[in-house]
Amino acid sequence: MKPVFQPLMPQASGAAVPGFGLDTADPLQFRVEAIRESHERCSVLGLSPRDQLDFSREALADFRLAQERCARLQVQAMPVIEMLLDQVGDNGNIVCLGDDKGTVLISTSRGGAIEFAERVALRPGVSWSESAKGTNAIGTALVTERDIYVHANEHYFQSNHMLTCSASPIMDHSGGVIGVLDVTGDHRSFHPHTLGLVRLAARTIENYWFCDTFNRHLKIHFHQRPELIGTMAGGIIALNQDGRIMGINRAGMKLLNISSAAARVQGLRVLFGMGLGELLDRVRSSNMAPLQMQLPGGQILYARTEGHEATFGHVFTYPGAKASHGAEAATTPEAPPTETVTDVTPVARRTGERAQPTLDELGRNDARVKMVVEQARRVLDKDIPILILGETGTGKEVLSNALHLASQRRHQPFVAVNCASIPETLIESELFGYEEGAFTGAKRKGSAGKLLQAHGGTLFLDEIGDMPLALQARLLRVLQERKVVPLGGHKAHDVDFTLICATHRQLRDQIAQGLFREDLYYRINGLAVRLPRLCERTDLRALCQQMILRFAPDQGLTIREDLMAEFEAFPWPGNLRQLHNVLRTACVMAGTDRQITRVHLPVDFIEDLDHARPAQADGQKRSEDGGTGPQTSATAPAQPASLGEALNELQVQTIQKTLSECNGNVSEAAARLNISRNTIYRKLKSAGAAPRA
Repeated sequence: MKPVFQPLMPQASGAAVPGFGLDTADPLQFRVEAIRESHERCSVLGLSPRDQLDFSREALADFRLAQERCARLQVQAMPVIEMLLDQVGDNGNIVCLGDDKGTVLISTSRGGAIEFAERVALRPGVSWSESAKGTNAIGTALVTERDIYVHANEHYFQSNHMLTCSASPIMDHSGGVIGVLDVTGDHRSFHPHTLGLVRLAARTIENYWFCDTFNRHLKIHFHQRPELIGTMAGGIIALNQDGRIMGINRAGMKLLNISSAAARVQGLRVLFGMGLGELLDRVRSSNMAPLQMQLPGGQILYARTEGHEATFGHVFTYPGAKASHGAEAATTPEAPPTETVTDVTPVARRTGERAQPTLDELGRNDARVKMVVEQARRVLDKDIPILILGETGTGKEVLSNALHLASQRRHQPFVAVNCASIPETLIESELFGYEEGAFTGAKRKGSAGKLLQAHGGTLFLDEIGDMPLALQARLLRVLQERKVVPLGGHKAHDVDFTLICATHRQLRDQIAQGLFREDLYYRINGLAVRLPRLCERTDLRALCQQMILRFAPDQGLTIREDLMAEFEAFPWPGNLRQLHNVLRTACVMAGTDRQITRVHLPVDFIEDLDHARPAQADGQKRSEDGGTGPQTSATAPAQPASLGEALNELQVQTIQKTLSECNGNVSEAAARLNISRNTIYRKLKSAGAAPRA
């Protein structure tokens, strides 16, 4: 069957992007077939080319759900969208990000293109799926899962013949579509290289997504040409602690001619002809030069490694790589690159000083925090250990970083260990290190532990209340003798570091229950300080302003006063971390708006704000009544006070039913419901329930 028309395919569009080896357009035959089949699908759906298009937006609640589901994608895509707009915006084009169903999440343009975007309904909340808008780049790219451009009368609906659009699906490490990137303009502005730019931008977002997903895994960056390692054409493979392949990016699949599933099944030894231990030994001996590898099939590849020290005991980076800055600091694609670290030397986590507030900045606007800062400052460089107490998310690691940067050891390593995040079977080797042959799977040359890595600098033991009891005795001995003996070794090594510990637990209760050693408690508790909860602080407005300036420095954003009043009345159970995540998402969702309002907030946080209102009003009423409020009959069934509460109750019931079907597996239930694991825990906690272990 011949196509209805001959798709436009300029000769220049078949050229390759220099240095990347990526075609800037799809083959002609694919485009002919894809557009013909798309028109056939539209006809089967009962659509007519002369139909009037429905340009209405999705229901606000549905759109907010889409925003919540794709919040992480939007955050990682925004800097790429801005760079793409710099390339194509002057020609009156619109850059759009859509979700995996074709709903526009972000639409941005310049000058007169803003009016054009409104006229053709390329605005957030409008669906551009094939079933809604016929053949178009966004909808057809999602159906075919291929890059494609649709030009002029190639669109199914006649009212879209004025458009030219180029789109590329955005995929995760398993090959699933998570969104779509699109550039649309007037058909007279068609340029053959636009699709190539969109493709490269989409691959950039994919790589951000990949590296964020596996930010605590060892990653192998590779290519046939060493100068292309770390570019959009470079392959990336993520490995866990056992050397198992957890994911591979799209460029890596192309370079190795393998699917993601096949790579995970075959494993490192089959693909590269070596196990994890041999790979790391070769990396250490390469002295920062790209590692040359000959694959079992004879292909030559060059590779560099990048990893997270909390998982592997070392930081592995390549020039320009972005390192993670710990649990309480957000890792974003726009973060400045860290310095290059030599693989052969164990090093501590390097913290970008621009992203870390100083002691003076921490205590500037709140009296309680200022008192904590002043107390801690007095014992700096006095060999007095500091114990930081406070709820999760109150900024314990941020304070410890600031203390290190204010100390005389600021130029020495800052080594952070989260005692709750490292498996109990690994924490001993992570802390104390081990000699060659100490246990099965040990590195040939052994490994220096965190205690030795911190020598001369600062050791930060986060969540020390979760340290296994058996290791507490060993740690106590090290702190008393200032010497450490690696596992399997006999020689004691001197260690000298400033000790800062932190915990959200009540250590005295832990001692009473036999879960924490009393002698260790007094050894680490030279000075105990407690960080207040966010709802107890008086500097919420200043904190909001600082965070907004960090996330949107040139936007002039403010928070509308009525929303700020809600913020001030909200209990903030997640403390600073929750505020950080809410404002980061809000800054992205605000787009070109000048004020942050409820519309820009994540939908689950809006629910939390709504739930906090009746609780606050009820508490105020009981206070006014002298502690006695209206009592509900014990025999009367509880009735939802509002539609919101009824919906929340239905959500909890659905979550509990799905958990039951998944035998209590929270991850599986989250995948079925298409929500995050944190949402499941939060919903069940608010209902007084808890998932089974």
